[in-house]
Amino acid sequence: MELQKMGEDMGTERLNGTIPDSDKTAVLEDGYEEEEEHVLPEREEFLPHIDSKKLSQFTDFEGKTSFGMSIFNLSNAIMGSGILGLAYAMRNTGIVLFVVLLICIALLSSYSIHLLLKCAGVVGIRAYEQLGLRAFGHGGKVVAAVIISIHNIGAMSSYLFIVKSELPLVIQTFLGLAKNNGEWYMNGNVLIIIVSVCVILPLAMMKHLGYLGYTSGLSLTCMFFFLISVIYKKFQISCPLHSLNDTLRNSSVVVSEEDTCSVEVFTVNSQTAYAIPILAFAFVCHPEVLPIYTELSRASKRRMQNVANVSILAMFSMYLLTAIFGYLTFYAGVEAEMLHTYIKVDPGDKLILCVRLAVLLAVTLTVPVVLFPIRRAIHQLLFHKKDFSWVRHVIIACCLLVTVNLLVIFVPNIKDIFGVIGATSAPSLIFILPSIFYIRIVPNEKEPLLSRSKIQAACFAALGFIFMVMSLSFIIVDWVTTGKSSGVGH
Repeated sequence: MELQKMGEDMGTERLNGTIPDSDKTAVLEDGYEEEEEHVLPEREEFLPHIDSKKLSQFTDFEGKTSFGMSIFNLSNAIMGSGILGLAYAMRNTGIVLFVVLLICIALLSSYSIHLLLKCAGVVGIRAYEQLGLRAFGHGGKVVAAVIISIHNIGAMSSYLFIVKSELPLVIQTFLGLAKNNGEWYMNGNVLIIIVSVCVILPLAMMKHLGYLGYTSGLSLTCMFFFLISVIYKKFQISCPLHSLNDTLRNSSVVVSEEDTCSVEVFTVNSQTAYAIPILAFAFVCHPEVLPIYTELSRASKRRMQNVANVSILAMFSMYLLTAIFGYLTFYAGVEAEMLHTYIKVDPGDKLILCVRLAVLLAVTLTVPVVLFPIRRAIHQLLFHKKDFSWVRHVIIACCLLVTVNLLVIFVPNIKDIFGVIGATSAPSLIFILPSIFYIRIVPNEKEPLLSRSKIQAACFAALGFIFMVMSLSFIIVDWVTTGKSSGVGH
């Protein structure tokens, strides 16, 4: 009877908000324990002692996006323009080393997302910036928001660079022109403005990221068409290719016909080092994980981890097949951007023309998904306690698109600049921030500092620093030797 009465008193204290701080911590931790076992309503699952009004400042929308749409959005966030360079990476690592590296990076990315979701479960907050606030105060919140914003602005810029450079060439090929005729529809700067206003801006004005699941599905369909075309072309194009042989023989590398069409199972050369960052950042989607988690229906840590695992597995399969069949088509002749290799074989190939259009559509539809975390970061920094406003929502989207368009149009070397930024922001988002957040946020009473989980997280952060130093070193060497940066891409 005394225990029953004590339980009733505790329940009354919870309702009246008079429960002591120490007990509140225990309640929060109990809520975290329950979240691992059961799929509970969002308010009970994450913040059992905080009322719905306070919860609303963390999200204005939750629990309505299906499992499948969430997979589409996260897969679209993972899928970057770097897929065009994976065959080149395989050429410089060999098939075995490439597969081993790709498997390792996929597993590490899944583990990184696990750390993020565990932090969100402990704190009860599904916002990257708020995890930074909880771990390191206001400075941590600012650092997280700035890294997310800069990284995603760099990604948006790289996608619009593809549109700027490739769309005029596609139009030129479609019209059967031998060269650019100087008309407005052949001007890349004009075309990216048109694409931004007519396609990207309307999608970026969507209130909820979940609505972009349909366009993300279309984007993934375009990339699947790209993969099917790569597989089909493997059985259409025979090796050796005279045009590619001539290119190779004119280079400083001496190759024979046997070398040109031979498979490298395991190799290390001067370009192998550049392949590692491409693979390391192939699964960058971490700024989008928590916003997608916020909108996931019947959200739980386990359900969101399943979304992440399915997305990573799907992209792993697509990456692996694209790299293998692309490499086995051109062998030593494959270029850093695979589509350019197809163009050298047959500039008027109608299938490759359709593939180029599909890739352009895919990267264009990825831009709004990448824009959402930036707007969320700005909102968390500047308007955290304010209610949703359509005016502010639209103005932030317009300002971001104008900024990215101006960078792409007026700063010719912005890709080099963002190559350096990407080499620092990507390791931070994948390795460093999730690890240090986990170490700082998960209570030592639950997991001591010298526990296996926290030691693993510390090693994971150290690995991120190694990747960061490695990537920056490669870019600097590239600048010194060639005068430009190849970047790490995404």
